[in-house]
Amino acid sequence: MTGLYYEEFEVGETIEHEKRRTVTESDNQRFCDMTMNQQPLHLDAAFADDTQFGERLVNGLYTMSLAVGLTIPDTTDGTIVANLSYDNVEHPNPVFHGDTIRVQSTVTDKRETSDGERGIVTMHVEVFKVNQDDEPLVCEFDRTALSLKRDHAE
Repeated sequence: MTGLYYEEFEVGETIEHEKRRTVTESDNQRFCDMTMNQQPLHLDAAFADDTQFGERLVNGLYTMSLAVGLTIPDTTDGTIVANLSYDNVEHPNPVFHGDTIRVQSTVTDKRETSDGERGIVTMHVEVFKVNQDDEPLVCEFDRTALSLKRDHAE
């Protein structure tokens, strides 16, 4: 599926992203290795056992990155110029190995660029853990993207 052009985004619209992902121990380990984040709370089972969580946590930046990836097909696949910012990032609940997450994006703002050839779209992205009864929020942030307009697509 192709992403949305600027004109197709509607302020107030919530997009429920159908694709979900179960986070594995390997996902977390590889992300920590690639980013050189050796925080023992993510990697050391014995260390994590003695924390308030009682087990290793999935790296919060992985959770956020995965959430962005899950939104791409429905929002900006092939229609983005650039991501401009990620703001107001929060991780209110932990993610553990084996948790499945789902994502939804709500369009909160849009405006044309000064030359009228592109548009800036801001979405509030919410990430939920679906393998628990109450589906707790595990991450939320605002994503701002520079989007192509249909008439000016290259």
